[in-house]
Amino acid sequence: MVRHSLKTGFSFGLTSGVITTLGLMVGLHSGTHSKLAVIGGILTIAIADAFSDALGIHVSEEAENKHTAKEIWESTIVTFLSKFVFALTFIVPVLFFQLSLAIGISVVWGLSLLGIFSFQIAKEQNIKPWKVIAEHLVIALIVITMTHYAGDWISSTFG
Repeated sequence: MVRHSLKTGFSFGLTSGVITTLGLMVGLHSGTHSKLAVIGGILTIAIADAFSDALGIHVSEEAENKHTAKEIWESTIVTFLSKFVFALTFIVPVLFFQLSLAIGISVVWGLSLLGIFSFQIAKEQNIKPWKVIAEHLVIALIVITMTHYAGDWISSTFG
């Protein structure tokens, strides 16, 4: 059985890494159509948001007042590393493919990661996987859709 601190950090880092990075990528793409902007956004998420999320988990775990210092630091470090690594995986298609195709590949990659992880969560909790998977994917798709239209709006208003 995986320790709570490791599970907390990994699950938060993966989920946030996927949803935040996809949202940023889709919004920047629809707003700028710039590979440079998308790469810069991914690197910013991988660094700044990974540190921010790690500190957020750190403070949250401290506030619960039921974890040891070691457990808190494990959650903090695993949150940072998982967010950092998962966010960086999205840079690969942007480096090797035309930007629109890279965005599509990234969406499929991100939704696949979320789907697989959601399936694992459901299995561990002995609940129907389709409910958990659907819930998580719908939220991700809402973020992707909203950031796409936000990028379109910014481009048409200020571009």
